[in-house]
Amino acid sequence: MLKKIIFGLKHYKKHKVNILNLRKHADEIFKHVLNTLDSEQLVKKKASINDSILLVDQRKYNLKNYEDIYVIGGGKACAPMAKTIEEILGDRLKEGIVVVKYDHSLPLRKIKVIEASHPIPDTNGLKGTSEILRLLSSTGEKDLIICLISGGGSALLVQPRKEITLQDIQITSNELLACGATIGEINAVRKHLSVIKGGQLAKTSYPSTLITLILSDVIGDPMDIIASGPTVPDESTFEDAYKVINRYSLENRIPNNVCELLEKGKTGAIKENPKQGDIVFANTQNVIIGSNKIALEAAKKKASDLGYNTIILSSMIQGESKDAAIFFTAIAKEIYRTGTPIPKPACIIAGGETTVTIKGDGKGGRNQEFALAAAIEIEGYEGIVVLSAGTDGTDGLTDATGALVDFNTCKDAREKFCLKPEDYLSRNDSYNFFNKTGEHIITGPTLTNVMDVMISLIN
Repeated sequence: MLKKIIFGLKHYKKHKVNILNLRKHADEIFKHVLNTLDSEQLVKKKASINDSILLVDQRKYNLKNYEDIYVIGGGKACAPMAKTIEEILGDRLKEGIVVVKYDHSLPLRKIKVIEASHPIPDTNGLKGTSEILRLLSSTGEKDLIICLISGGGSALLVQPRKEITLQDIQITSNELLACGATIGEINAVRKHLSVIKGGQLAKTSYPSTLITLILSDVIGDPMDIIASGPTVPDESTFEDAYKVINRYSLENRIPNNVCELLEKGKTGAIKENPKQGDIVFANTQNVIIGSNKIALEAAKKKASDLGYNTIILSSMIQGESKDAAIFFTAIAKEIYRTGTPIPKPACIIAGGETTVTIKGDGKGGRNQEFALAAAIEIEGYEGIVVLSAGTDGTDGLTDATGALVDFNTCKDAREKFCLKPEDYLSRNDSYNFFNKTGEHIITGPTLTNVMDVMISLIN
C-alpha cells in the first residue's frame, strides 16, 4: 500500500543519539498506523461470502435472491475497496463505477475507475457521478447495490442541483475551505447544493437493496457527514446551510445562485433531503469499516511495543490547528517536567481533524501548520518530538502528508537556514518552512483515509 516515505534526518546527526531514536520511533509508529489502515483488509473484516450467502457485519444476504449486483462509490480509498469487493463477489458482480482522487486508481476487472479532483471538484467528478446516476436509473427492486464511501467523497461525487452550476460549487467549496469552517459545516452546505448527497443517493437507488461500506474521515464517525452522507438520512436542513454562509460572512464571496438556492430551500420552496423514517432507507445497510479510533489504537500498540508509557488523549481533536498544537504540546511539556499524566519515556497520541483559517499567502496544510506551531512550543525542551500527519498521504494542496519536529527544529532553522518560524506560521507557509528544514513526511497516496494522527514522544 505505502509507496514511499521520506523522513528528514540529515541535519540532526550532531545531536544526541536519543533524539534520533525518538524521531525514528515516531516514524515507525506512523508507518504501523498506515499498515493497520489497509483498506482492503478493513473491507475483508466486514464483508465475506460463503456459498451464496454474503455476510456484511453479521447481516446475511442470499445472493440467489438478486438478479444483478453493482458497485458504486466515491472517495480516496475507493479503488482498493472496490478491488476487494471484486475479489469477494467474483463473477456474481455485473459492473460498477467508482470515482477516486487523481493518482489514487488501481486496475480493476469489472469496476470502472474515474479519477477526479479533490478538494475542489472538477468536470471529471461530474462525469463520474453522472455515470453512477445513469447506472442506478436502470436498477430495480431485485438488484443489489454495494456503495463504497471514503474521505474525499464530498468533492469527488458532484452533481449540482439544476439551479446552480459546477463552477458555483467550485467557488463555494473554495471559500468554505479557506474560512475555517468545520467539516460538518462545509458538508451541511454541500448536501444542499447537490442531488446526490444527504441521502439522495439512497433515494435514487430505491427500491434496490443498498449496502454501504464507509471508511470514516470525520470526528465521531457521523454517517450523515462522512462524504456528505449520500446513503443515510440527512440531519441538516437548508436553514443550517444558510446559517453557515452567514456565520462566516460568505454572502458576498459566493455566487448569487447559491445564496438564492439556499434561501428558497429555507422558505420551503425546495424539498428537504430525505430524513429519518423515509421509505427510501427501508432496504439500506450502512457499515463503518474503519475510523480514526483504529489508527490511534494501532499507534498505542506500536508505541507500547517500543517501550513507551502510552496514552490516547482523544480521537476528536478539532479547531484551529495552531491552537490545538499549543494544547497538545502543553501535555508533552507537563510530562517532561512532572511525569504527569504518565511517566517518561512517554508517548501521547491524539487524532481528529483540525482546520486552518488562511490569513497569509503561504503554502501548507493543517498537519504541517500543527507541526510548525508545535515546534515553536517545544523549543528548548530537550527530549520531545512531535509528529502530525494525515493518514491519506496528502496535507492541503501539497505533496507532503505532515511533518516531524523536535526541540531543536526552530533553533536549527534560525541558525542554519536563517528562518524565522513565527513568520512562516503567521503566513500559513509551513510547507516552505519544512521544505527547507527537511522535516516533511511524504508517503504518496496511501489509499486509505481516517483523518489525522498526532504523536509526541517524551524521553
